[in-house]
Amino acid sequence: MSRSREVRLATVPVGLPQPADFEVVEVPVPTPGDGEALVRNRYFHVFAALRTLFGGGVEGAPFPPIHPGDTLFGAAVGEVVSAPAGSGLRPGELVSHWLGWREYAAVPAAQCQPLGDVLPDPVAHLTQGRTAYSALLQSGLKAGETVFVSGGAGAVGSLAGQVARLLGADRVIGSTGSPAKARRLVSELGYDAAVLRGGEPFHEQLAKAAPDGIDVMVDNVGGEQLRAALTVARPGARFVLVGALDGQLDPNGSGTSAPVELDIYQVILKHVTLRGLDNSVATDWVDRFGAWLRQGEITVPQVRVVGIEHAARALSETIGGRHLGTVIVEL
Repeated sequence: MSRSREVRLATVPVGLPQPADFEVVEVPVPTPGDGEALVRNRYFHVFAALRTLFGGGVEGAPFPPIHPGDTLFGAAVGEVVSAPAGSGLRPGELVSHWLGWREYAAVPAAQCQPLGDVLPDPVAHLTQGRTAYSALLQSGLKAGETVFVSGGAGAVGSLAGQVARLLGADRVIGSTGSPAKARRLVSELGYDAAVLRGGEPFHEQLAKAAPDGIDVMVDNVGGEQLRAALTVARPGARFVLVGALDGQLDPNGSGTSAPVELDIYQVILKHVTLRGLDNSVATDWVDRFGAWLRQGEITVPQVRVVGIEHAARALSETIGGRHLGTVIVEL
């Protein structure tokens, strides 16, 4: 236990990040400082939004930019090796924290969240269901309404369709970039219809999938898909803006801006509400999620990549849209 490996940004990517933009570095196992626990990571989440941080980040965002030489970070689940007295943490206990992308981490004890046994699989703590649930709560979703989820095959979207159904939605529509993913959205993940990017104009496809309009949008993408949703919005529709993948994953941009042109007349005349995500509203998420999992009412699509040496490739594939659901590196 004298050495640890971690993934660092080697160079600022030109275009979308590639595995060659990163390096796996061997370092001494960190020595915990005052108030810190030493955690041996078991799993960490790979998420496409890291691309924005490589480009310099966005002012006001909760995460700092990542510069060449910096170790990447993200949600992780690990086992406590040692903990400061009085912290309440026990060696061998599983905790979640935000210092992923490394095998060992010295984490402030206050930032370690013991997992307990509410969820049957510790990896479930790394899924993005809480985000989907928060967005749907914020929307004020009512029984019988129609929901559109952009980016339906991603970490948020692959759970949003199922959660919307469990919360009473009558019709749920998702978007994705491949026919194979579209089939899985409908056959496995609670969606009634899937709309494909490319080919037929997106707004025409969405209008066919939602002939009576949409009441709620959970938007992970922005861009063309947000514009299209506005054209089919019903009076009083509520849009919750979760992500900006259209801008984040633009190969010709830096990933730090996501401009979109909207017809404000549509917003005004239809009384459409657009709100940014507030994750704090989902105070009961873990308990509800655990109950749904144990009752077999929800499934968690995930891809597990084994070995930190494959993490950079997993990130490149995630950004490229290869995988469906949550992408996890298992150490």
